[in-house]
Formats: sequence, C-alpha cells, structure tokens
Amino acid sequence: MPLEGAHPVLIVEDSENAAAMLEITLAGIPGVAVQLATNAVDALRILKNGGPAVHAVVTDLNMPRMDGFELIRRIRADKNLSRMPIMVVSADTDPATPQRIAQLRVDAFFPKPFSPAQLRRKMEQLLDGAV
Repeated sequence: MPLEGAHPVLIVEDSENAAAMLEITLAGIPGVAVQLATNAVDALRILKNGGPAVHAVVTDLNMPRMDGFELIRRIRADKNLSRMPIMVVSADTDPATPQRIAQLRVDAFFPKPFSPAQLRRKMEQLLDGAV
C-alpha cells in the first residue's frame, strides 16, 4: 500500500555526516518530508511547537545537552506524542542499550553503520501503520 500525502519525519542527529545519510535514505520514500534537529532540546521544541505534525522520529542516542534516551522518555510521557513511531540509529555499543530502548517502547533500533534499504523499509512500515 503506497504512502499518501506528506509524512514529516524528524531526524535528531548531532553528526552532520550521519544526518545527511539518514536524510538521503528517508527522502527516497515517496511522501516523506525530512526535518532535521541537531540535538534533543531542539527536537522537543519542534515536536511541541504545534507546527506541522511530525509523523515519526529517528534519533541518535549519544548527543550533547540531552541524550536520546531522555528525548524518547519525554516523547513517551507526552500524551500528544506518546504513540509516535520512534527509530533509534546509534553507534552505542553498550550491551544494555537494546534492552533499555525496548523498555522505552522504541519501534526499531539500527546500529551504525546501518543498511539504508532496511531502514527505509522499516520507516515505510511504521508510516503505513500511522496513517
């Protein structure tokens, strides 16, 4: 089932190279509009600003000021955002990370380096379910 209409996806990534790779990967999905935030504080501001509704978030975990774990906690705690699909793309090698993010009800986890095809396919599935 093809995606219809615009689907704003917020990428939260402090590395320019990783953000560019994610943007190229997700912009290849018809109907997806990519928005970038370089940190979790800006991401929360975008999510709560009341602008165009973001349909999904792709976030890194290790970022300055506020890490991805805290960002995910805050999204899940907000009644207006709690059901939003969240994907994590991170180079975090802590063996406890997959369990920690599962407890936060993250929809998908991709270790860096990630497969663009797999990430794109998962995002399509998440957006199809969100429509």
